Amino acid sequence: MTCAAQRSQDARSHHYTARAVTLRIAALVKQIPAFEQMTLGPDGRLRREGIELELSAYCRRAVAQAVSLAHNRGGDVTVLTLGPPSAEDVLREALAWAADRGVDATGVLVTDPVFAGSDTLATAKAITAALQREGPFDLIVFGRNSVDADTGQVGPEVAELLGVPFATAVRELALSGDTLDLRCEHDDGWVQLRVSLPAALSCAERLIEPCKVPPDRRAAVPTRKLRRLDAAALGPGPWGAEGSPTRVGRTRLHEVPRDRRILDGPLPEQIHTAVAALHERGALDPLPKADGAAVPPLVSAEHGPAVAVVVEPDREVLTGELLGTAAQLAREVGGHVVAIGTEVGSDRAEALAAQGADALVRIDTGRSAVEEDVARAVYEWAVPRTPWAILAPSTAWGREVASRVAVRLDAGLTGDAVALEASGARLVAWKPAFGGQLVAEITTTSPVQLATVRIGVLDHLVPRPVSAAPSIETLVVEPRSRAVVLSRGRDDDLGALAEADVVVGIGRAVSPETYPDLDALLHVLDAELAATRKVTDEGWLPRARQVGITGRSISPRLYVALGVGGKFNHVVGVRNAGTILAVNRDRDAPIFGASDLGVVGDWQEAVPLLVAELERVPV
Repeated sequence: MTCAAQRSQDARSHHYTARAVTLRIAALVKQIPAFEQMTLGPDGRLRREGIELELSAYCRRAVAQAVSLAHNRGGDVTVLTLGPPSAEDVLREALAWAADRGVDATGVLVTDPVFAGSDTLATAKAITAALQREGPFDLIVFGRNSVDADTGQVGPEVAELLGVPFATAVRELALSGDTLDLRCEHDDGWVQLRVSLPAALSCAERLIEPCKVPPDRRAAVPTRKLRRLDAAALGPGPWGAEGSPTRVGRTRLHEVPRDRRILDGPLPEQIHTAVAALHERGALDPLPKADGAAVPPLVSAEHGPAVAVVVEPDREVLTGELLGTAAQLAREVGGHVVAIGTEVGSDRAEALAAQGADALVRIDTGRSAVEEDVARAVYEWAVPRTPWAILAPSTAWGREVASRVAVRLDAGLTGDAVALEASGARLVAWKPAFGGQLVAEITTTSPVQLATVRIGVLDHLVPRPVSAAPSIETLVVEPRSRAVVLSRGRDDDLGALAEADVVVGIGRAVSPETYPDLDALLHVLDAELAATRKVTDEGWLPRARQVGITGRSISPRLYVALGVGGKFNHVVGVRNAGTILAVNRDRDAPIFGASDLGVVGDWQEAVPLLVAELERVPV
């Protein structure tokens, strides 16, 4: 931690001790395009004309939670956003929500043309400077991420800059004294945490009902409740693009043409035609097994620059994908691969070496490590070595670790990369943008280059033969103990949808009592079950099964949509599917515009017919 960050932490701790009765809470919000209004035109392109700007969905939870805590515990709320002058509207909405609940709140708009081009680290630095100017605060509340940029990096980066603990995707919250007891959603599971104030946290989608205020109430917010800060008020910077260690380069349009063929006639005839068309398209043929590129041979652990892979506990599949790609990158730059993590020990040494690791670094915290302890260990390992790159999983755990390391190293971090390449001395990370319409080339200017990578997007390489286990270095780190893991659990498998060849997606029109009616279809297609956000909001399926902007992006060879309306924020999650078959009783449903084949009818009548037809002509 820097001296400035330590002084900030000391001041905040003193402040909280002196003001144990009431809370000062900051809610961080963002104005984004209204994704619910987005549609695809007849040409399959995104329509952006006339789209309104609004408060990001997760930020609505952050405001509601901050106001609720201030109301129940006593205290005040500062709502802060970084954006153009138009972003004042989201501050007004948040302040109106607070006023309706009797909570004193003020709004701070950080706005200046200088901030244009800010990446997540530059954004986090600007927000942190504003928080330090307006604070200190006992609690800082974020949305889990912004739905227009699903990286989830700004929250943990701000926490690292301020020197406070961070909890990701809080689903349940209880405050007692200076202690928060939290239950957090982590991809395909949950974590029970106990966190000491001051702290920062991000809100899961179902933590609390979101704030929503009509336009007339926003306009009634007194101007004296709002103030603006420009770059000069925050200090010398550098800000914006100048202070951003990442750069956006080439973009590639990612178009997937769809046939948009809506069938006619009696339902049995439609099903017969649809299955015949699926066979003709090859959508029912198992994907051919790849020849299987092998992990590059083992090299000396002292040879060339290091490509480090941060190993998340109990993520074998994703760890293998990252190590295999790291080995390919290391071969390109004449380097070697280091696997670093709390579960990197002698019992896994040969397996990790076969997947691509040339050397191992075991982090010893003496207890179940939380993300900030792992990040500190990775930083302490990296400083004297200056690795060429550090790769981490794009999970709740990996995002926080990578974000904190990026802050400590003042390094560029590309979140949610879908492909990695080496170009000379630079790591090139390809990242989806605009709901998957584009993939953009991201590079960094920092000596150490960081990226988080989604599960299932990298190649599965054939393990290499290993004649001897790699060396193991142990790095002992004293835990901070400001965030303590009480328990962990898994309620699903994160890799299930990522690796599925066929996925059946359901909307809210499919009630949970009828889920058993889908078993025969799932069996005959050997398919996994996915869902829209509204289904997981109801708790009918685990959140790991949610597909869309605030869920997962998948690329099966066949996606079957049952009772799915087809809003943009869902269909972007399946735009990489080879073929999409939709069943909906509404001929005008938007899902047909994003599909190859459309069956018009009730899904409950269509599914048995579909199963019978698939069994008649075996898949």
